[in-house]
Amino acid sequence: MEAVLIENMWKVVQPDDDLWIVGDFAHGPKAKDASYLEGLFGQLPGARKHLVVGNHDLELTQALPWDSVSDIAQVKDGKDGLAHTLCHFPMITWNGARKGSLHLFGHVHDRWKGTRNAVNVGVDQWEFMPVDFRQVERLAKQMPVNKHWGDVERS
Repeated sequence: MEAVLIENMWKVVQPDDDLWIVGDFAHGPKAKDASYLEGLFGQLPGARKHLVVGNHDLELTQALPWDSVSDIAQVKDGKDGLAHTLCHFPMITWNGARKGSLHLFGHVHDRWKGTRNAVNVGVDQWEFMPVDFRQVERLAKQMPVNKHWGDVERS
């Protein structure tokens, strides 16, 4: 599986791109093997590599030479230059949510694609391919509105 994921990343991620891993870089016994993790990390494409920590990202994973490691990140992207929120775990609301900011998450694998403003960017949803923000924006427009949105974000 790792070989397919790395190969797919190299098909999409350009040399000058930022690569954001939205949690769970490694899992299981291999996640406790420093040399394995270093070898895997060394194969990642992109100019800058960022980790948004997931529940399986142990200390060894977090200690890799990432350009940033955080539990949550805000990244400006898209035509409006909004700061979008990246967190491994799906959230009901986030900074800028009322202003059109999207939330990108993983954690739930293929069990839930998300909603119009919160999109699952886990590889399970994308045929094991990384996605760029333009793809996420297009998909978000086709997604249903979160049925709880009005409970937490009133206009």
